[in-house]
Formats: sequence, C-alpha cells, structure tokens
Amino acid sequence: MANTLVNTEFKFEGQKSVYHGKVRDVYNINDDLLVMVATDRISAFDVILPKGIPFKGQVLNQIAATFLDATADIVPNWKLATPDPMVTVGVKAEGFRVEMIIRGYLTGSAWREYAAGCRELCGVKLPDGMRENERFPEPIITPTTKADAGHDENISREEIIRQGIVSEEDYNQMEAYTRALFARGSQMAAEKGLILVDTKYEFGKRDGKVILIDEIHTPDSSRYFYADGYEERFAKGEPQKQLSKEFVRQWLIEHNFMGKAGQVVPEMTDEYCTSVSDRYIELYEHIVGCKFDKADESDIASRIEKNVSAYLASLK
Repeated sequence: MANTLVNTEFKFEGQKSVYHGKVRDVYNINDDLLVMVATDRISAFDVILPKGIPFKGQVLNQIAATFLDATADIVPNWKLATPDPMVTVGVKAEGFRVEMIIRGYLTGSAWREYAAGCRELCGVKLPDGMRENERFPEPIITPTTKADAGHDENISREEIIRQGIVSEEDYNQMEAYTRALFARGSQMAAEKGLILVDTKYEFGKRDGKVILIDEIHTPDSSRYFYADGYEERFAKGEPQKQLSKEFVRQWLIEHNFMGKAGQVVPEMTDEYCTSVSDRYIELYEHIVGCKFDKADESDIASRIEKNVSAYLASLK
C-alpha cells in the first residue's frame, strides 16, 4: 500500500502555533498566514479512524483549491497558494464558531432524524410525507455549533443570534454566501453529471469582512449523487449511487460502529484502505473533470517541508 501522512510536526519559519484537527493540521505563521496540511487521516462519527487513506489528503486539498478559485468571484476566501499537493497557504481569519450546512435533499443524518419522527431541523420546519433522498423545494440551511472536541451540535439561526455566537449582520452575510456557494457548486456538479446533495461551509472575519475559510465541496464536507439514474432510483425507493464519505459511514454502521461509547472500530485492512483511496480518486476525477496525478509519496513529510519553506521564503 502507498505511504500515508497521518501525523505532522513541522517547524516552519515564523511558526507561532499548530492546531491538529480531525483531518487537517493548521500552522499559524506570524499570526498572519495559515499553512493548512490536508493529511491522509479519515474521520467518521467525529472519530479519527486508526489508519490513513493513501492520497486522500491530496484529493481533498486539490478539490478544495479548485472550488475556492472557482467561487472567488462571488465570495472572498482565504486561499493564497497551494505550494504542495497536500497544502494550501492562506490568510488567517477569526473563525466563527458555527458551520453552515446546506441541504438540497433529505438524506444522511437529516433523513435518519426524519425517519425517527423529527419534523423540525435547526428551526426549519419539514413537511410530512417526504421520502429518503427527496429534493427539498428549496435548499435548507441547518447550522451546527463548531466543537473543539466531540460532536458538533445542531442549532437554529435564532439561537445563534440570541446567544451572540454570531451577530445578526454577520449571520445574514454567511447565509447569503452559503446559498450563493451552493448554487455555484450545484451548477458545476451538474456540468459533470453529478448532483451536489448537501455540503458545509466555514467562515471567518478578517479586516472587518466575512470570508470563506477551510475546504469546500470535497467528499469530506459534501455529498454527491450521480444525476444519471437519480429519478429512477428515487421512484423505486432504491439507494442512490453517490460519491461522498457516506460509504465509509455505512461500512462502519454495518460493522456496528457509530462512534458511541464501548463500540470498537472494525479492522481496516490494507485492501479496504486502498478501496477507499480509489473511491476518493474517482470522486476527484468526476468533480474536477480531469485525471488525478498521484504525487510522489516516498517521503511526504520532507516534500511538504521543502515546498512550504520555499514558498514562505518567496514572500519575504
């Protein structure tokens, strides 16, 4: 199996701190720039799984970079450069403690709650009689609070503003940007024969302006259906053919793991990890529309250190 990058401990010039997330490691350079390394770690149910997935970090980083560039005309974002296939460097912003989730279809966790009888999600009323994978009349926004550890929690627009988590003015801007991004992402997906089903966006504030941060429209943050056959499968009540991380969640569920206390992550064999890698590469090639070129993985950490250090030196 190809090498993977699951831990990083870089020491870049000007480095003030490092944050190790579920998938990304973010290095603060002089409180002005962020070096975001997309590792090969994979998480599900808010748990980091024990093995890395080959080329996953490269897939995520390059998809996100593609969409950040493709939406920069409608939403300002943090990206400056991608000096390495697994790294994006951008400006540092004060992140909002909310993730903006937008859903075009009733599926995934929203469907699981709906099937259990829930008819209101994050303050949004849901009609009776909907079926799994059915399209909403209009996309709905279902925000969550952003947790440093453990599970993110659903929250309504009204509660976010009432608790002062985000001001009403900033929230309205985030909401408008979320709808515009989803519309652009849906259009780009449709051009590739895909449906952008749901996704999440994160925003921050820099110099008094709301900007888009982190990743967008990757298989870790989004769900895609194949457009071809969607209507037929929906009519028959069959599962949709999809490109997302949901297949990993389903595999875990089938092996009695949903991140709950006492549950054990099933064994991730090399064959399984390679199969997940193949699915990520398949999504990249579909959504970006070009062949995926695997980066040299013989010494990933040294490659990243060299490329990022050269880029940071070029800024002087």
